[in-house]
Amino acid sequence: MVQESTLPNTFPTLLMHHARVRGGRPAIREKDLGIWQTLSWAEVAHEVRHLAAALADLGVVAQDHVAVVGENRPRLYMAMMAAQCLGAIPVPLYQDAVADEMAYVLQDAEVGVVVVEDQEQVDKMLDVSAQCPAMRTIVYDDPRGLRHYSDPRLLGWESLLARGETRLTQHPDEIDQCIASIRPGDTAAMFYTSGTTGKPKGVMLSHQALIDRARAIESFEGLTDREDVLAYLPPAWIGQNMFSYTQFLTTGFTVNHPESPETVSIDLRDIGPTYYFAPPRVLEGLLTHVMIRMEDAGGFKRWLFYRSMKLARRVGTRILDGASVGLVDRIRYALGDLLMYGPLRNILGMSRVRVAYTAGEAIGPDLFLFYRSIGINLKQLYGSTETSVFVCVQANGQVRDDTVGPPCDGVEIRVADSGEIQLRSPGLFSGYYLNPKATAESYTEDGWYHTGDAGYLDTDGQLKIIDRAKDVGHLSDGSLFAPKYIENKLKFFPFIKEAVAFGAGRDEVCAFINIDLEAVGNWAERRGLPYAGYTDLAGKSEVYDLIRDCVAQANRDLASDPKLAASQVVRFLILHKELDPDDDELTRTRKVRRAFVAQKYAVLIEALFQGRKSQYIETEVKFEDGRKGQVCADLRIEPVPVASSIPLKKVA
Repeated sequence: MVQESTLPNTFPTLLMHHARVRGGRPAIREKDLGIWQTLSWAEVAHEVRHLAAALADLGVVAQDHVAVVGENRPRLYMAMMAAQCLGAIPVPLYQDAVADEMAYVLQDAEVGVVVVEDQEQVDKMLDVSAQCPAMRTIVYDDPRGLRHYSDPRLLGWESLLARGETRLTQHPDEIDQCIASIRPGDTAAMFYTSGTTGKPKGVMLSHQALIDRARAIESFEGLTDREDVLAYLPPAWIGQNMFSYTQFLTTGFTVNHPESPETVSIDLRDIGPTYYFAPPRVLEGLLTHVMIRMEDAGGFKRWLFYRSMKLARRVGTRILDGASVGLVDRIRYALGDLLMYGPLRNILGMSRVRVAYTAGEAIGPDLFLFYRSIGINLKQLYGSTETSVFVCVQANGQVRDDTVGPPCDGVEIRVADSGEIQLRSPGLFSGYYLNPKATAESYTEDGWYHTGDAGYLDTDGQLKIIDRAKDVGHLSDGSLFAPKYIENKLKFFPFIKEAVAFGAGRDEVCAFINIDLEAVGNWAERRGLPYAGYTDLAGKSEVYDLIRDCVAQANRDLASDPKLAASQVVRFLILHKELDPDDDELTRTRKVRRAFVAQKYAVLIEALFQGRKSQYIETEVKFEDGRKGQVCADLRIEPVPVASSIPLKKVA
């Protein structure tokens, strides 16, 4: 057994280790023009050396920041590795962020070299270059559309590699010397927070912190270098970065990059990952596609699906957890697996999944149950950018929908008198970049990190998250109000894409609803209901009737929970536009900016609580090309039946 002290302890040494011990094995695959292209560990290490030499030739030195912008692409991953080989710090940016958002990060991190994917990102860099005087070089991967660009700061990928080859010839030992000088405590990467409550902050994470958390989960789950992982989420999100970059370099498994965001579901089925990660919104989207297909299926197939799912909800999770199940139910479930669950896992691309995690926000219990009931080992984890992701993870056989598991190895958790979760962990960040005040404020006087989440440790040591501490409140009668819990109930329905609940300090709860255009559009087309876009469809009375039934069902579920029975939704409206990160209503990780939404749509909130029948509103929106426009609508406000709460049974 390899002693811990002899293991590689920085990302560059990990890369070179894999190139030595498993050099011929596949490290990275990328689908291009429908064909999967493979790079071995030895090939990746060879190219990274040339890239590192090229970056050195561009003046990049230790502690410099190198920005990386684009979809999940192998060359962008190798650019991050190359920067780390020099002791420089990669700073991934969200590829769908508008130029002005990127400008803030580029200025704050004083970025000199940016590596981008394509023409779209080049254009953004050129747009903000006047605001970012430190930016001196823009390296691009895909040259399409850039033939007539003449800016001297632009440098193509092939030219970059040629520059690196020349540099290596002149300085053959330079990269090895740089790698040897890097220490585990040095900053390995910097991730910017989503800025839910203010300007984004640069979170500095060391090699030691990231690798420690990756190794803890490698041991916990028994991960090996034979795993297959699909890298399809933004590299700027710490969750995706941990699964498809940090754990990739720590464990040495294979990462697969889809051809495009539009082909992810197809590519997922091609690869059949063994280790899978998805935030709840992705799992919601996959389930929506399944439900749309079932609605289009014949009568017998629909009957079989719903009959099979009824059985799966009753015994599927118990079978997955290894619990005792009667012989007849096991036989029936095995038959259901042959006819329904197995084909369904195949459609979802999860036939080979051994471990699947969801994180990023709370997942609705019904959604969680659906995946586990059909035999997918989906588990919840809890963490954040500042904690290197892994704080709590559910263990096999001890998975519950209302907890996120016990603390991971090395993590200590305590719950403050205020209900806030506080922790200590080897994976904690080094600090916020150039922001010592914010860094100090994120810790208690005795050195525990403030998570900002409210929750408690259950009797069996598992952590239960209620909501963000600042969002949890009470109705005017003192009843608990946890908006995220209510919203997750609503978002389980395939017709509801987003929901925002309001009720803190009020007598009752009301909600905004965003319909899912694909699901509701499909529903409308089957009924011959014409519509001319989202706003038109959202305002139709038939759609209001559909959503009212969904909200009423959510109310019936809430009525069965004594703590939240008073939080049933009494009125709702369907927003005339989808909540959008470009309009500052969502973060780039698709989390609702609750305070901003409440301020922007204050007139709608008051109309809901005043019991009006409708409210007119005009809303400014931003288009992808930077133009602004107005969306106007007279929004209908719909009351919803409230279910009777179910009293707790007395124990005799």
